[in-house]
Amino acid sequence: MINDYHMLSGLQKVAILFSVVGESLAMSLIKGLSKTEIRKVRSTLRSMGTVTFSVKKRVMEEFYFGFLSEQVDEGKEEGPIQPFEFLSNLNDEQLIALLDKEEPPVIAMILAQLKADKKMLILNRLDPTLKGEVLIELGSLEDIPLEGIIEVGARLKEKSTYLPRTAEFSRGGAKEIADMLSDMSSSEQERYMQTLQNENPELYTAVKTFFLTFDDIIEKFPPDIIRALLNEVELDKMPIAFKGLDPEKVNELKEMLPGKKQAMYDDDLGAKPMPKRDVDNARKDFVEAAKASEKKGDINIEDILSGGEMVE
Repeated sequence: MINDYHMLSGLQKVAILFSVVGESLAMSLIKGLSKTEIRKVRSTLRSMGTVTFSVKKRVMEEFYFGFLSEQVDEGKEEGPIQPFEFLSNLNDEQLIALLDKEEPPVIAMILAQLKADKKMLILNRLDPTLKGEVLIELGSLEDIPLEGIIEVGARLKEKSTYLPRTAEFSRGGAKEIADMLSDMSSSEQERYMQTLQNENPELYTAVKTFFLTFDDIIEKFPPDIIRALLNEVELDKMPIAFKGLDPEKVNELKEMLPGKKQAMYDDDLGAKPMPKRDVDNARKDFVEAAKASEKKGDINIEDILSGGEMVE
């Protein structure tokens, strides 16, 4: 039985790959194998005997992350990159958030990658029923297909990119994400928030109380505050920022302007097609004006976005 990954040659690793995913798929994944090399792989596979689950897992991890040598020469070997390596970059609160809403097998899979103190930290945060289910799963991880392990690792790595990077996750994470989103384009913001809503609804809700958009200003801000913001934004940016709004809403906003500015408003500019980038930049001027107003103490954005009672 082969139970030592480090004793494997490159040829043996390829043979194990053939055995796990099948020869047809393996040959489509590993390009450039000659007929002689394929015969060597087949011969090696027949002579290898039983390979333990842990060894197969290491080989699959190495292959899927691009570190399996394209050669079948013996002695040419590189260390593997683990699919759960990203866990080492997460602090305790981030680990707990990462596993929120995950099923027991996934939690168990992550626990298997952690040191004893981290395991206990996670387990102690689980309710008794879930803790029991996770402990049971820990004893049967070998039943999980290798493809499943790779898929879970990739999904959680993606999910981890949407966790706040602050060490004070529980106290400042939502605001940090909101600040980060402010520097993104509107399409990136939408994609990020959609992923966050799918992966962590509670954090998504928290971020929404800090994350201000142009649409929030138009839809949620009281008229007197919008009127004040209109006086802070350059007049030539307004027709660009208003692109895509309902014509009635545009007229409503124009009527909030002082009479002189209403007369100078460029309707022709508003009627022209505009690059989305220009529209986004013009709308950011409104967001920045609102943030500047908050810094001066004139408004409280969090109260407005969270639905706090407003008195005009």
